[in-house]
Amino acid sequence: MAHRILVINPGSTSTKIAIFEGSNQIYKETLRHSTEVISSYPNVSSQKDFRYEAIVKALETAGVGVETLDAVMGRGGLVKPNRAGSYMVNDKMISDLANAVYGEHASNLGAILADTIARQANLKNGNDACKAYIADPVTVDELSDLARMTGHPKFPKQSIFHALNSRAVVRRYAKECGKKADELNVIVAHLGGGVSISLHEKGMTTDVNDALNGEGPFSPERTGGVTALTMAKMCFSGEYTYDQIKRMIVGEGGAVAHLGTNDFFKVEDDYKAGDPATIRFVDSLAYHVAKSIGGLAAAVSGKVDAIILTGGIAYYRHLCDMIAERVSFLAPVVHYPGEDEMQALAECAEMVLDGETKARIYE
Repeated sequence: MAHRILVINPGSTSTKIAIFEGSNQIYKETLRHSTEVISSYPNVSSQKDFRYEAIVKALETAGVGVETLDAVMGRGGLVKPNRAGSYMVNDKMISDLANAVYGEHASNLGAILADTIARQANLKNGNDACKAYIADPVTVDELSDLARMTGHPKFPKQSIFHALNSRAVVRRYAKECGKKADELNVIVAHLGGGVSISLHEKGMTTDVNDALNGEGPFSPERTGGVTALTMAKMCFSGEYTYDQIKRMIVGEGGAVAHLGTNDFFKVEDDYKAGDPATIRFVDSLAYHVAKSIGGLAAAVSGKVDAIILTGGIAYYRHLCDMIAERVSFLAPVVHYPGEDEMQALAECAEMVLDGETKARIYE
């Protein structure tokens, strides 16, 4: 019998929820929250009761009682860097997320809301059968020692990337090949608002660029790697504040800086129309992504089973074709455009409930 799983994915001004029975999604809803309401709360964790009530109301309207749930899977927030996989929500995790120990983000509410709803389900059922989990948060850290080292101990490398989708597409590819993920070496290029290129070596993500903090290829709205001294001079020029520099790196870099937009539908249209600046930007993006893929291939001595192109802008087929043209000599290039976070989270919960994997303990 398929398990009934509630998936919760909090965003800055919305909360996405979905009900799965096994791998089948039977209900979904995006609960919109006005900027005015969200801004009335002093921090993310203080939004818990407001978002909880919105979720319960939506479920009641849909005729779904929390007592029917077998598990609640929340989107993993900024938790302590740990190995990939599913984690059972516990008091330590709740405390870290509520106090934003590793940073504040709306996704921190995923585990908190999942735990609240699971407790309510157990209260109604008079047991503790319904468990709360998170899976593959952006802070997944399985870097090899060689990958972790940088040229100066004061500049430690961090592992922040699109872990949830990247690991999900590796599992998908392995299943299609009739193999297990831990039997393969796969490079995943997640192409979205940020770009992360990750090496999945026999089931472990042993190398990846820090997609949030300015490492790796540029993207629709991120600057990517730049010359360190150039950045240092800008920081101490007196012309910019810290927040202005930060926005240049994340939010106002990439296509936003070069083309004035982060809308890749517009970028694609301008490319087809022959706009010189757009052509240069897209061709260069393909070049830098391919170069990063090649670097990771060298890290495993060229022993790569597949290269996967995924993420929102992977729908732009011409971009993917240009990347594939440069890297297909390394391994077959597989195209899985978009990302389905809700499906990926439900899949992780189902694997735990089926005994295929074991939930880890957050410490």
